[in-house]
Amino acid sequence: SLHRPKPGYMKKQPDITYSMRSILIDWLVEVAEEYRLQDETLYLAISYIDRFLSYMSVVRSKLQLVGTAAMFIAAKYEEIYPPDVGEFVYITDDTYSKTQVIKMENLILRVLSFDLTVPTHVTFLMEYCISNNLSDKIKFLAMYLCELSMLEGDPYLQYLPSHLAASAIALARHTFHEEIWPHELELSTGYNLKTLKECIAYLNRTFSNAPNFQQTAIQEKYRSSK
Repeated sequence: SLHRPKPGYMKKQPDITYSMRSILIDWLVEVAEEYRLQDETLYLAISYIDRFLSYMSVVRSKLQLVGTAAMFIAAKYEEIYPPDVGEFVYITDDTYSKTQVIKMENLILRVLSFDLTVPTHVTFLMEYCISNNLSDKIKFLAMYLCELSMLEGDPYLQYLPSHLAASAIALARHTFHEEIWPHELELSTGYNLKTLKECIAYLNRTFSNAPNFQQTAIQEKYRSSK
C-alpha cells in the first residue's frame, strides 16, 4: 500500500545509500530541534521521505531537497505556526531555491496521493503509555529507541509503527528490570511477546551500537532534554 514504505527500497535506488539517509535524518533531527518542531512533525517527515523514495529514484544531490520538502509538508500539517518556505531554504544554506522546495513539495504530494495522515510510532507509544500508566522513564527510553531506529531504515521498515512502539516499550521495561511484557500490555497493544521478539532483538542491537554511530543528533537531543 502507498501508506507504507517498501522494506528494502534502497536496493533499487541507483545513486543513494542508507548511510546518506542516516545523514539526512540526523540533519532533520537538528532542524526540528532548531525550530522547536513537534516530534510528530519529524516522524511524519521521515515517513513521507521513505514512502517517496519507495517509488521515486533520487540523485544524491537532491536527497536533502526531498528531506527539506518533506519536513515543510509535515510542519504545515502538524504545527500551529509552521516555519515558512524561506526558513526551509535558509536551513539548507541556500543550496536550493524556494521554487525548488515548492516544486519538490508538489511532487512528493502527488507521489503520496496527498495522503498525509499516517500514524507514526509516537501515536501508538503515547497511547500505550497512557492506557497502561507507564512511568516517564519507560516512555522516554522507548521514544529514544524508536528514534534511533529511524536512522537505520531497514530492518525497521518492515514493522508497523504500532509493532515498533510495542517492541521499544518491551525493551525499555527489560532495561529497567521490569516485567518485560505483562498481560495488560499484550491486551492493550494486541501483540504478544513472541511476535515482538525479532524487533526487540534488532532494537537491542541498535541501542548497543548507538555510542558508535557517526550521527549523534538524536543522542544530543535526548541528553539535553533529560
